[in-house]
Amino acid sequence: MPLYRDEAVVLRTHKLGEADRIITLLTRHHGQVRAVAKGVRRTTSKFGSRLEPFTHVDLQLAEGRSLDIITQAETLTPFSAGIGHDYDRYTSGTVMLETAERLVSEEKQPSLQHFLLLVGGLRAMVSGERGPGQVLDSYLLRSLAVAGYAPSFDHCARCGDEGPHRWFNPSMGGMLCVTCRVPGSASPAPETIAALGALLTGDWAIIEATGPRHLKEASGLVAAYLAWHLERGLRSLVYVER
Repeated sequence: MPLYRDEAVVLRTHKLGEADRIITLLTRHHGQVRAVAKGVRRTTSKFGSRLEPFTHVDLQLAEGRSLDIITQAETLTPFSAGIGHDYDRYTSGTVMLETAERLVSEEKQPSLQHFLLLVGGLRAMVSGERGPGQVLDSYLLRSLAVAGYAPSFDHCARCGDEGPHRWFNPSMGGMLCVTCRVPGSASPAPETIAALGALLTGDWAIIEATGPRHLKEASGLVAAYLAWHLERGLRSLVYVER
C-alpha cells in the first residue's frame, strides 16, 4: 500500500472491533482524513496517548480502499495536556474540534487555512492568556469566514451601505441597515458590535476592553450565526458557559 506523511490534529475517535479505533483527523495537506489505528486500545499499543483528541501529531499513513491505516505517530504538541484539566477550556476546545470536522466535511480535500486556524486556536486556548470563551468565539467567526460565510459587521450585509448599523440577522449575513432590516433581527449594543468585529479580526485590545455583558451578548450572536450556517447545532456547544 502507498505510504504518505502528514501533520494533523486529532478531532475524534471511536472504537472499531476489539482493539482498534477509527481516528478522524484534520491534516495539513490532505484535509479531513479518517484512518484506522490498529491495536491502539491495547495496553501494549505503540501509539499510547498520541492519538487522543486535541493532540497535534506527525503521522505516517498507508492508503487503504475505504480507510487509511496509521503506521507511525509522533506527538508534536500535546494540546490535551493543557486543555483536559480545565472545564471551560475543555468544553470550548471540544466545540472547536467539532466545528472543524463540520466545516471540512469532504474527505481528502486540502484545507490548509482551517488546519492552521485550528492549531493556532488550540495554542491560544492552552496559553491561558485569553479567556476560553473569547478564543472560541474568535475561532468560530474566523472558521466561518474561511468556509465562505464571513459575517459583515461594518457594512450592511444586504446592500453594502457603510455602518455602523443597528440590526443583526444571522440569515442575512450580519449587520443590516434600517432599510434592509428583516423581521426577527436583533439589536445588539454598539459595544457588542465592536466586540464582534474585533473577534473576527483578532483585535484583542478591543476585546479585552469590552465588558462581560457585551462579551456575553456577542457570544450569543456568534452561536446563532454558527447554528444558521451549519444548519444544525453542535452537540458540544450546549456544554459551554455562554
